[in-house]
Amino acid sequence: MNVYDSDRMADALAPAGYMPTHAPEDADMIILNTCHIREKASEKVFSELGRLRQVKSRAADQQNKQVLIAVAGCVAQAEGEEITRRAPWVDMVVGPQTYHRLPELVAQADPHARSHVVDIEFPEEVKFDLLPEEHLPRGPAAFLSVQEGCDKFCSFCVVPYTRGAEFSRPASQILEEARRLIAGGTVEITLLGQNVNAWHGYDKQSSNSAGLGRLIRELADLDGLKRLRYTTSHPLDMDDDLINAHRDVDVLMPYLHLPVQSGSDNILRRMNRKHGRDDYFRIIDRLRDASPDIALSGDFIVGFPGETDKDFADTISFIDKVGYTSAYSFKYSKRPGTPAASDETQVDEQVKTDRLAALQQLISSQQLAFNKSCEGRVMPVLIERDGGREGQMTGRSPYMQSVYLDGNSSMIGQIVDMKIEQGRQNSVLASVVSDSSVL
Repeated sequence: MNVYDSDRMADALAPAGYMPTHAPEDADMIILNTCHIREKASEKVFSELGRLRQVKSRAADQQNKQVLIAVAGCVAQAEGEEITRRAPWVDMVVGPQTYHRLPELVAQADPHARSHVVDIEFPEEVKFDLLPEEHLPRGPAAFLSVQEGCDKFCSFCVVPYTRGAEFSRPASQILEEARRLIAGGTVEITLLGQNVNAWHGYDKQSSNSAGLGRLIRELADLDGLKRLRYTTSHPLDMDDDLINAHRDVDVLMPYLHLPVQSGSDNILRRMNRKHGRDDYFRIIDRLRDASPDIALSGDFIVGFPGETDKDFADTISFIDKVGYTSAYSFKYSKRPGTPAASDETQVDEQVKTDRLAALQQLISSQQLAFNKSCEGRVMPVLIERDGGREGQMTGRSPYMQSVYLDGNSSMIGQIVDMKIEQGRQNSVLASVVSDSSVL
């Protein structure tokens, strides 16, 4: 979501003459686009702001250049006053619902003043309606935001407070943005949302009941689109039509990120997830019936308040039964304002650390086993960019694996049949099939 938002901020600022640069020292404005999902991410913002203060001071002293510094995203939304108090050199604070106003806010900002431009409202106008239609170049794979916000109110999560209620963009707007991306050279689109499969954005005269499955089918019909993905999903919103899309839609990749957070029914209740472990197992069974080769990833929180040894053991047995190709896992982090933050049954920090290490060891073994199981297979790989060394390229398999191969930049944007030569922990090595088809 933040990558997409950052790209659209760049789009919004382009008419004012701004273009992205890779080095902060070259910039006239620096925007930190932030995440508030964990305490560590939030504290990173203030650490980075300390470094950027020096960049700003050097630009003023050595180049007589006044650099604007802005903080955007969810930390800005949740901690706007704290940011201006702890980092008074910040010029602008912009919430995730108001970044379309950036050109206006830049015009208001005065780097010589001791005041700040702060916009963390939830405006009546929808930001997507006011963003420029033209995109800066995105590359062969691009994100497309279709849904924002959350109505689930998990007891650990700040999203309902920083991103607001669930909102679905209209299908017509999504399809038009997809066409523009494809015209610019994009061949793979990942649909984004806090609960992307809660999307219901069809016009009233069309159908109120149609959801993400139908949108995927309409996108799949667009000329030039060769791959589709979506993230992040909630188990409660995996309806029959979406599951069947994994069976019916060829361009929908056989990969799904479906967070569960815990494998313990007790902890799932405490998290207010509104589903149990058996509900999740039933969804996985239906997905595998529809798409037998589908690869799964997930999210896990260890050390949630009240988590016992048995609860953690249930999570380990859960992961063992599902068999993930990858997963994101974290120690529980208190987020101010959420119900779980005030729970009196907080888990000892060392216990959380030990549990996380054990869980990650299991996930890592499953990921390596999956990558090794792909050795000898031929699969289509989208070549996305140069690799880390001379003559190396990198791309993505249908299963979201990072694929490294020998090649050159002329291959970028092509989908090439590759033979997987070696499965490693976090990637696979591949070679071009001699009679490879290029799509």
